[in-house]
Amino acid sequence: QMHLVQSGGGSVQAGGSLRLSCAESVPEYTDGYYCRGWFRQAPEKEREGVATIDSDGTATYADSVKGRFTISKDARNTLFLQMNSLKPEDTAMYYCAAFYKACTWDRYSVRLWGQGTQVNVSS
Repeated sequence: QMHLVQSGGGSVQAGGSLRLSCAESVPEYTDGYYCRGWFRQAPEKEREGVATIDSDGTATYADSVKGRFTISKDARNTLFLQMNSLKPEDTAMYYCAAFYKACTWDRYSVRLWGQGTQVNVSS
């Protein structure tokens, strides 16, 4: 059973915007998870962290997306990633994630993954 269900994504031209969502399939399932985040994986590249947000609402961003992406979550634990000023190098499969403990860029610390959603940015 997939506990994190993603939506959003798609294709856009450079400079455009997209919004990704990640909802719980079971309400309150991620209540015990300290940190939520977004990762991405481009073809032939390793999965990398994009943004995280902890239970206090503190957000952290990869240098490559600072000032362009915003991570947030709502009262139903739905996670969002607002992506503005998109670049071709943002093209990747995006995954939402949940961590038991501290936020980290270490993908091996992720305990729950979403199913992934494709983002394509054309020049």
